[in-house]
Parts: sequence; structure tokens; C-alpha cells
Amino acid sequence: MRLTLAAEIAVAVALLATGFGALSGWGCVAAAAVGTVVLWAGGWAGAAALFAFFLSSSALSHLLPDPAARQGEAKGGRRDAGQVLANGGAAAIAALAASTRPTLALWAITSSLAVAAADTWATAIGATSPRPPHHILSGATIPAGTSGGVTLRGTFGALLGALVVAAAAAVVTRSARLFMVAAVVGWVGMVLDSALGGTVQGRFHCPACDVDTERAIHRCGTPALPTHGWHWLTNDGVNAIATGSGAVLGAAAWYWIGRGAR
Repeated sequence: MRLTLAAEIAVAVALLATGFGALSGWGCVAAAAVGTVVLWAGGWAGAAALFAFFLSSSALSHLLPDPAARQGEAKGGRRDAGQVLANGGAAAIAALAASTRPTLALWAITSSLAVAAADTWATAIGATSPRPPHHILSGATIPAGTSGGVTLRGTFGALLGALVVAAAAAVVTRSARLFMVAAVVGWVGMVLDSALGGTVQGRFHCPACDVDTERAIHRCGTPALPTHGWHWLTNDGVNAIATGSGAVLGAAAWYWIGRGAR
């Protein structure tokens, strides 16, 4: 896709999303930048994957409750620049790195966005579970909205999210192999995201409110004390690692089984 056309489409969609309350101001800027690069390198199939992720995730975020809101951890319905880059930054970097090989770029883009969709769908659909989540590694029951928690319903939602993005790109390219790879990588990436969130993501305790939090500065404004994990690793950082891993796995799959494929 021509760069000018990619930029025009990305900016138009970002502005429209901002108007509907899906993006903050800086989130709009980040989304326009990510969208431009992805559409330029990934073409219409990359656009299909990106829009499938963004539209479905935005709809779920507005329709279903955010479990983090129960603990006052939710950022709100408007995605900020950090969230946009955590979910789409890896796809954009992969697009730039593989821009001379469009099919390779598309496999990396689609796989990365499938991870982002799987994580978002798992969180949104898992919030409707009548049972509390369990820690992905220890199996202990933990509060809803805590990183590292999984439910059967959320796990099924993750698979659906990955399938939606994989199918969007595969329909355009008519590639069954791309569909299967992106769907599998998407789900595996969600598992990695949960494992990192439950082990090395920073956790804190607010001495003023006497509650645990994932924020270094609690919502009350009090600096929180680190209690677990790497204090510098936020939820956005975990998402970035997971989506980056998805891009790498998608690219590796292309080298292994995708060469010569559409």
C-alpha cells in the first residue's frame, strides 16, 4: 500500500476513534503512527488484521466490565499512547524491519496483533466468569483483575480473539497457513502474557489505603511500596513483551513453513 494512502486511512480511523471516545489525544497520535506503518508494510491484509483487533477490542471494552475497575486499577475506556504502543508497537516495528518482504511482514504483524487481541478478549470475557480467576502457575484463587489470573471463560475468549484477527488477514490472503499460525501464536502469547503478569510484573502496596496495587503511584496519589516482581515492569510492558514475542514467532513460522505461501 502506498505510504500516503496508508497515512490517510490511519489518521482518519484514529481521529474517528478519538471522536467516539476510544482513544485519548496521545493515543490518537500513537494509533495513527502505528496504523500508518502497519498498513504501508502489511497492505490490505495487514489493515484487516489491525482493524479486526482494534474494532473488536474497543467494542468489548465498552460492552463488558473491566475487572481491574473493581480494584480501581482500570485506566478507563480511552486507550492512551502507552496502551496503543504496547499492543501495536511490536507489529509496527516488525512491519518496518521486514518491509522488503511483504509476506514475512504480514505474518509477523498478524501474529503480534493476534496476541494483543487474545489478551484483550481474555480480560473482557473472563470478567463475566461467575468463578474467580486462578493464578496461571500456582492455581491459587486471586481477586478478579489481578495480573496472572485466568478463567476457563477467559481462556476460551482468548482463543476467539486470536481467531478473529487471524481470520481477518487470512481471508484477504486466502492463506490457511497464516490463519493457523496466527491463531496458535495468539493464544500462546496470551499464556505468556499471563505468566509474566503473575510472576515478574511489578506489584505494590499503598500504605495509605492498605491495599495492593499494580501502580507505583496509587490512585489516591500516595507512592506505593514495591512488594513483588520488577517494579519497573508495568502491565503495558508485559503486553509489549508478549506482542513482541508474537511477532518473532510469526516471523519464525514464516521462515519455517510460510515461504512461498501467499
